Amino acid sequence: QVRVVESGGGLVQPGGSLKLPCVPEGESFTPYVMVWYRQALGKQREFVASTPAFGFPDFADRDQGRFAISGDNTKNTVYLRIDSLRTWDTAVYYCNSRGTKFDWGQGTQVAVSS
Repeated sequence: QVRVVESGGGLVQPGGSLKLPCVPEGESFTPYVMVWYRQALGKQREFVASTPAFGFPDFADRDQGRFAISGDNTKNTVYLRIDSLRTWDTAVYYCNSRGTKFDWGQGTQVAVSS
């Protein structure tokens, strides 16, 4: 079974940016729609963004303009970039394929605080 590995999180001040990599170990991500989720403490995991299925990537409505998702085939890595970080972006960020075909990784913690 393929496991995904997320990284790139950390403590960031409000207004800062992060770029989070996600690597499905041992399998190419290119046949799949890849999805980023996040889970804040005490809340359910929620959708953040996904790579294009037909044409354009998809984002949660609340995050239009601050998030970008991209893929690098040469590194087998899917990236989530978050700009203008806000305190409510604090969460553990996870990625998986649509339909969760991979084993969940540990996620990467993003903490936004001054």
